[in-house]
Amino acid sequence: MKAIVQRVLSASVTVDSQLVSSISKGLLVFAAVGPDDDESDAANLAGKVLKMKFWDDEEGGKWKKNVIDIEGEILCVSQFTLLANTKKGSKPDFHGAMAPDRAKALYETFFQNVQQGYQPERVKDGVFQAMMQVALVNDGPVTLELNTPDKKAQLKPQKGNKLSKLKGAETPGSSSDAA
Repeated sequence: MKAIVQRVLSASVTVDSQLVSSISKGLLVFAAVGPDDDESDAANLAGKVLKMKFWDDEEGGKWKKNVIDIEGEILCVSQFTLLANTKKGSKPDFHGAMAPDRAKALYETFFQNVQQGYQPERVKDGVFQAMMQVALVNDGPVTLELNTPDKKAQLKPQKGNKLSKLKGAETPGSSSDAA
């Protein structure tokens, strides 16, 4: 999963001229679900959103407080276009996003994880697959890209490969403690 997270003074989502959600000081989170993402990615990304330090502390320490620390609000918005491939031509390719029917369930899992990790009444949502108007007042501006680990890029250490020789990458039977 991928998210673009913006520190905001306020943000809102409108659909068909109707205000759906709004927040005051906090985070606006645009989240996208990739084809290989699963529930662990939803939990991982939710944890990153809640724990990432976006604010200074009272003593002037930089990047010391997260959204929970400041008792801020969170507005989550699904946005599959974050996963567009724009390497060829001038038309974006969206094959890097999960199919909408499957993505909706996983996005909802992400949203529920954010709610459960904080205070549900402080976590708001947009409308999945709707044409939304998102308004925001940036604070900073501060914008970060958060990603869950790429499963395809993760190599598992196996006996005999280069990764097995790295410190902390011991495999069963390769430990120096083995008899």
